[in-house]
Amino acid sequence: MSLVSRLNKLTSIRNAIILTQRNARLISTSPKKSDTATISTTEKVTQPLSGAKTENKNWVSWGWDYTSEKTDRDYMNSSFFFSVTLCLIFGSFYLAYTPDNLLRDWSQREAFLELRRREAAGLEPISSDYVDPALIELPSEEDLGDTEIII
Repeated sequence: MSLVSRLNKLTSIRNAIILTQRNARLISTSPKKSDTATISTTEKVTQPLSGAKTENKNWVSWGWDYTSEKTDRDYMNSSFFFSVTLCLIFGSFYLAYTPDNLLRDWSQREAFLELRRREAAGLEPISSDYVDPALIELPSEEDLGDTEIII
């Protein structure tokens, strides 16, 4: 008896018992007067012949062919194969393994060669003049006259 009283004091066991009592379903098998649904056993069930093709009434077309389920499914499978497998998978591999299409490697190599050439010639690595000033011919003051110069 003391064991039963100790078990009753444990809250976890008490909660488990209460939950199992709440979730119990009461099923009554007695006929009810308020039931209105009846099953007619007099209907004749027609079975298709063994060689006849049955049409799936729950078929929803993918939009390729509205008359034939097999053709519609075949077109859908082939279109998904070509779009997903060929375009996405092989296309991403192609883009991942193409050479440098923005020529970043080429421009970096050219900059390195130009820097080495300027160092060997004893020039500055980057010149402040874009064009050599000795090559530029400016007009004289007499040629300019009263022309306003805006810089």
